[in-house]
Amino acid sequence: MLRLTCLAIALIAVSTAAIGQDAMPLGKWIPLFNGKSLDGWTPKIKGLELGEDPLKTFRVEDGVLKVSYENYATFENRFGHLFYKTPFSHYVIRVEYRFTGDQCPGGAGWAYRNSGVMLHCQDPKTMRKDQDFPVSIEAQLLGGDGKNERPTNNVCSPGTHIVMGGKLITQHCNSSRSKTYHGDQWVTAEMEVHGSGKIIHRVNGETVLEYEQPQLDPGDPDAAKLIRDGKVLIESGYISLQSESHPIEFRKVEIKLLER
Repeated sequence: MLRLTCLAIALIAVSTAAIGQDAMPLGKWIPLFNGKSLDGWTPKIKGLELGEDPLKTFRVEDGVLKVSYENYATFENRFGHLFYKTPFSHYVIRVEYRFTGDQCPGGAGWAYRNSGVMLHCQDPKTMRKDQDFPVSIEAQLLGGDGKNERPTNNVCSPGTHIVMGGKLITQHCNSSRSKTYHGDQWVTAEMEVHGSGKIIHRVNGETVLEYEQPQLDPGDPDAAKLIRDGKVLIESGYISLQSESHPIEFRKVEIKLLER
């Protein structure tokens, strides 16, 4: 019987990444979250198998998709990601989010009012059980502490690199030009993705960050497994919402497909 390795599965995912793209009309906002359930979404929590979320980290209440730690005694680095069912390549993803309440006990200081929308994710089926984050490009969402400046919709790069201003950027996180959003106010973040080309971040309609050539980091063990024939540019991948120890709500998650 033919057995597929994780690498083979990952390569198949890349070759079929247009499935989600081709199944939807171009140029029209399409909700990925229906306001009623997590249909189409699958959780991956560190230390658990794909699809397991016994503490109901990801839930829907009052029409809002919530990342909740109500059932956690302590966070214990149980990073989580909620994956949409199909990959995409050229699109704009738009979310309306807000941070709420207090951080889960045991969460790291840097994770205070910190979450993200992960772009160009590896297939969640290829993630290790104890993997912290999927190989991906993270649109990092941050909230203010009421005093200090803290921009949102930054870019972080678990297992990846980007090019900015013509230079390869290997620094893990890079700040946007956005203003700081304190308190529990709703914020709209958009990420415009053109395959392995340009990616643009916007906050409340204003462009705050641009970069290009998202690529796998050969020095990262998880990313190295996804490299084929030395090709590191990432053309497509899955979208996921992040759980990093601070409660966050999403009242809209929608996508607009672009021409390739």
